[in-house]
Amino acid sequence: MDKNLYKKEIINKAIKLHLQGNIPEASKYYQRFINQGYEDHRIFSNYGAILQSQGKLEEAEKSYHKAIKVNPDFLEAYSNLGNILRDLGKLKQAKFYLQKAIKVNPDFSIAHSNLGNVFKDLGKLKDAEFSTRKAIELNPNIADFHLNLGGILKDLGKLKDAEISTRKAIELNPNFADAHLNLGSILKDRGKLKNAELLYLKSIELNPNLAIAYYSLSLFKFFDSNKKWRDKLFSRNILNNNSRKDQVNIYFARANILHNESNFKDSSRYLLLANNLKQTLNPSNLKDLLKLSKKLMLEANKEFINTNENSKKQDTIFIVGMLRSGSTLLESILSMNNNVDDLGEKNILADSFLNWKTNRQKLTLEELYFRKINSYVNQIRLTTNKWLYNYQYTGIIARHIPKSKIIHCFRNPLDNILSIYRANFETGNAYSSSLVDCAKVYLDQEEVMNQYKKRFRGKIYDLNYDSLVSNPEEEIKSLISWLGWKWNDQYLSPHQNPRSVSTASNIKVRYPINSRSVGGWKNYKELLRPAMEIITQNDKYTNLKY
Repeated sequence: MDKNLYKKEIINKAIKLHLQGNIPEASKYYQRFINQGYEDHRIFSNYGAILQSQGKLEEAEKSYHKAIKVNPDFLEAYSNLGNILRDLGKLKQAKFYLQKAIKVNPDFSIAHSNLGNVFKDLGKLKDAEFSTRKAIELNPNIADFHLNLGGILKDLGKLKDAEISTRKAIELNPNFADAHLNLGSILKDRGKLKNAELLYLKSIELNPNLAIAYYSLSLFKFFDSNKKWRDKLFSRNILNNNSRKDQVNIYFARANILHNESNFKDSSRYLLLANNLKQTLNPSNLKDLLKLSKKLMLEANKEFINTNENSKKQDTIFIVGMLRSGSTLLESILSMNNNVDDLGEKNILADSFLNWKTNRQKLTLEELYFRKINSYVNQIRLTTNKWLYNYQYTGIIARHIPKSKIIHCFRNPLDNILSIYRANFETGNAYSSSLVDCAKVYLDQEEVMNQYKKRFRGKIYDLNYDSLVSNPEEEIKSLISWLGWKWNDQYLSPHQNPRSVSTASNIKVRYPINSRSVGGWKNYKELLRPAMEIITQNDKYTNLKY
């Protein structure tokens, strides 16, 4: 038999084994061909897919590069390589290869969809929406495309549209566990807690190893009387069937269940497992955060002639402080005022500041900031912005946005640190997996705010969460008076606010104001010792009782 013909038959046999699901045998053939120097783009691509499925992303990346070298017009290799680079966090490279695939074939719907996912990871939600809608235009019957669009629209705050897209994904694939999960998250943000819980249960029924669904369920004060999913959550095999990232969700879910059962000792054990593992996957960003605080402090000290003394811009309220310090509750209280648009957690001030620094001669920082607000609200009214890390920008806000008001949220440091440590944030906030780093960030924001309060006392209101939940009427009336608003009893019932909430407190805020979480740190004394050692180094907390 002709040598080339034989080679072709053997390669086709390997590919057939792969398609039949006999991955071990197919993998052996691919490895043998590669070792023998065969250069066939299908070999490199298929072997790359196997490596990718095994989590060997760096090796898979190399294999796809070889496939592209052999066949520069190989669309699937560009698209798959883009996905691998995305998983590796190499987003700019992922974007390049996906755009390359689209250049080779503008009608390649999968590449458009994958590019939308990369844009989403880059925080470019409008571009993400455009690319994903293009994928749907090219192929409207792919459930994944509609699911992805739903996720992007959710991040844009368009929850009703997000719900429509996600329901379309379920219509196309009724057994799509991820779509049921995401629809549950959308309805949870909209305050439809019972419906959300049922959808999470459905997603587990469809995929018993869907770790994030267990975590989502663990956040509820359960409506469900059937706890079969709890047994599965605490089984040994659920850890064996999930990735390390999914194991983080499993550990956090177990910690939440045990917390609700007042088993704080075992809850602490799982919190440690969850956060230690999460830290290996996503190392702390403490150094960058502390460095930025110092940089912005210097920026706020620079000479500046305020040209906006007679600004005609609307008032805007910045809610600043630590994560999990009561800011979601505060925003729900303030947005009971019908003249308020709550922006939620949108990091638009930092973007405005960066633009202003590179383009000072054209627009003021205030003008740039309000232009960005315009893209989120239909008309400029009174707005609240609860991107809490704006505590670092407090001096810049006070000097450059004259009609701004700043509310500093704070609470008992150990309650605050515990709440952060238990939160399992999806993105950013990487320091949250270290109790020591949480304590250092807490002290940083306190030191920064103390410095700014000395200079801009009249623009900053202190809101103590512990006082707010223990004596809500007195504290809320004091706040409303400081804002200069007319009093209305509706401010005392923020749980009745119909607004959508997408923060980690989106369940808790649906219940009447209560002080149940105050002093909760005492149940986790041993766990919190590393944080206590840092906090008590500050003169203000030397007498903090253990």
